[in-house]
Amino acid sequence: MPTSFDPEVLELPFYEDAHRRIAEAAGAWCDSRAVLWEEVRALDPDTAGRRLVRELGDAGWLAALDPQAGPSAPGEDHRALCLRREALAYAEDLADFAFSIQALAATPVVRYGTEAQQRRLLPGMARGSLIGAFAVSEKEAGSDVASVALAATRTDDGSYRLNGRKAWIANGTIADVFVVIARTGEGPGPLGLTAFLVPAGTPGLRVERIDAIAPRSFAHLHFEDCPLPADAVLGRPGKGFVVAVDLLERFRTTVGAAALGFARRAFDTALAHVRGREAYGATLFDLQLVKAALADMEVQLNAAALLVARAAWETDRGSRRFARHSNIAKVHATEAAQGVVDAAVQLLGAAGIVQGGVTERLYRQIRSLRIYEGTSETLRMAIAGSLDMRRAARAA
Repeated sequence: MPTSFDPEVLELPFYEDAHRRIAEAAGAWCDSRAVLWEEVRALDPDTAGRRLVRELGDAGWLAALDPQAGPSAPGEDHRALCLRREALAYAEDLADFAFSIQALAATPVVRYGTEAQQRRLLPGMARGSLIGAFAVSEKEAGSDVASVALAATRTDDGSYRLNGRKAWIANGTIADVFVVIARTGEGPGPLGLTAFLVPAGTPGLRVERIDAIAPRSFAHLHFEDCPLPADAVLGRPGKGFVVAVDLLERFRTTVGAAALGFARRAFDTALAHVRGREAYGATLFDLQLVKAALADMEVQLNAAALLVARAAWETDRGSRRFARHSNIAKVHATEAAQGVVDAAVQLLGAAGIVQGGVTERLYRQIRSLRIYEGTSETLRMAIAGSLDMRRAARAA
């Protein structure tokens, strides 16, 4: 089994043999692409993003995004998606980013798109020749989807005009199509949102590049009287909140999986360092404080792996509780990974903060995962809110 996975975790009943084969193949593919990872790190984020999406498409990583192409291979479900993110995050952050945002953008089309929309977009997204992005965040709304303010005004002929802004959109500078959540006003708050498919070349759409702590394709989007035909609606008018929340609840588990990949890479790097670093007449590994730090890291890794596996399993079996477990897995895995990466940097000492080194890259990359797809604070509120529902269910 490739080093990106803990074989003992994969042997748990949460996974089936098909998942174990996917994990082995995914890890082996990542292990064999060391030259590719070095090459993309030297590219600007846009060029790297385009190349990686195409590489992933060519290698079949995105094939599940086009269900109409044929039946999915055994095991290609939510657990497989998490395993793929874990393998990519362990190998190269930019590859995980490319894979995850492509899947994030395609999934609403898979779940809510018309047959015509699916035929138009999904084959290219599965090949990696058409890049997608999901645009829900706004500066004023943040994690509160119900507060989205981008306005979609319906005209007399049934078409729409978009006016407003979106912020911090992943793949914003390279996307060919955006899934955009906008306010159409069928009702207050979450009842007045609609999802739209917006081509990147739509008149009135302006993309503003922004730089993040870890270089990648990010942008603010500005919409000024952007015309959209009636068939640009994804799903039904007024159901945009359902589209957005369903997507985010499903993908939070995958963020936890990526965090697990980052953390495991940091742990393996730190362990190799302390075993080989001579100090005080022995090695760093022989020091009790170092052993304690490694033990704490191992505990956090195991807890995160179990929570991610359970949440993905709940999603695949259609449990009504999957969102609660997705929230729990995302909060713990990302918070724990931040601590594991920080501890790895500390164990490497000055070597851990050298620009371009493994732990330095991971230190910059891990921080954003505590914000993506719902901040830890927002998800803690949701988890706490679910406690009353569980109490009521037991009482009934």
